[in-house]
Amino acid sequence: MSALIIFTLLIVLMLTGMPISISLGLTVLTFLFTMTDVPITSVALKLFTGIEKFEIMAIPFFILAGNFLTHGGVARRMIRFATSMVGHWHGGLGLAGVLACALFAAVSGSSPATVVAIGSILLPAMIKQGFPPRFGAGVITTSGALGILIPPSIVMVMYSVATNTSVGQLFMAGVIPGLLLATLLGVTTWWRARKFGYPRLAKASASQRLHALRESIWGLLLIVVVIGGIYTGIFTPTEAAAMSAVYAFFVAVFVYKDMKLSQVPKVLLDSANMSAMLLYIITNAVLFSFLMTSEQIPQNMAEWMLNQGMGPIAFLLVVNVLLLLAGNVMEPSSIVLIMAPILFPMAMHLGIDPVHFGILIVVNMEVGMCHPPVGLNLYVASGITKMGITELTKAVWPWLLTMLGFLVLITYVPAISLWLPRTLGMMS
Repeated sequence: MSALIIFTLLIVLMLTGMPISISLGLTVLTFLFTMTDVPITSVALKLFTGIEKFEIMAIPFFILAGNFLTHGGVARRMIRFATSMVGHWHGGLGLAGVLACALFAAVSGSSPATVVAIGSILLPAMIKQGFPPRFGAGVITTSGALGILIPPSIVMVMYSVATNTSVGQLFMAGVIPGLLLATLLGVTTWWRARKFGYPRLAKASASQRLHALRESIWGLLLIVVVIGGIYTGIFTPTEAAAMSAVYAFFVAVFVYKDMKLSQVPKVLLDSANMSAMLLYIITNAVLFSFLMTSEQIPQNMAEWMLNQGMGPIAFLLVVNVLLLLAGNVMEPSSIVLIMAPILFPMAMHLGIDPVHFGILIVVNMEVGMCHPPVGLNLYVASGITKMGITELTKAVWPWLLTMLGFLVLITYVPAISLWLPRTLGMMS
């Protein structure tokens, strides 16, 4: 009964157009003060202790690093390098877009940032070369979603905060799925380009490739700094985030010199705005999680599912459907922070690995970012391409089907996610 009241209240508040963070907070406070005896001091205490986690510090730093890289010419150089490597294949610039998104994802941690950075440069070039606008939009919108799967990933940090799973293990677990999805999206791009006879570039010479690599090496080195630093134990994921922000600032301002010192305050302010928004959502989601736990809702739901005789296969199918439906009405951060604490205890009951479960949730969030009505990547791509959401939805469907097939693969073959962290000795 409590669960019904809580979720009805939350949905009603969201339908009024109220921001998700305020809807969460109001739901919790209304329920606590009218239907329970929980003292107000414990609510205030929970607001502070809920975000008093070292891992949360990684979020503002990764956002800042992503903003420095977006404005600092790193994306342009990565595109040039990607084009020199795969531009001569069918759909050359499209394939370069997939590769550039994968590379930029490995330094930014954010899908919308990846779509903006790569799309704003590559899409006009693709149209100029003779690609249909829909093809370019489909490639960049879906490949941009790699931003939250290839580490570092802000969504993985949020899952870690919600479930107390190791961020380092999640980052390593995202490497192989991220590369596999990038490959599958690339194959889809190549196949469609070959089928419709889209243009390809002249093959770059070895010296041209070397020149492109030399130009982009400072951006690519950030991947080594973050992943190498975490794996070798030189620093934690949170410290890696701070390092990446400092490194990105240094590269953008002093190495590539594409950003003037006078532009830095604006980048800092934009990053602070985005960080504040996410931290406010996290704070209210922590309160919501506290309410769920105090009302025993996750435990009761887990017990009910087990009593129905639901095994891991059926449970994971239900989770995927639930998360894909949630992706229709909410953005990824909110979904992870609300759903993970509810679904996580059930997954643990059924013996599902917490790291594998985290990667599964992240892949679901990727799919959600590419379909209407709330797909963040669709709105970002719409702003770049000046195409309507309906037209963009038609543009992304071949790649979206590829992502759904990949989701099934990740769901039922946990070894894809778990092999690397186990091989590196990070997991037993």
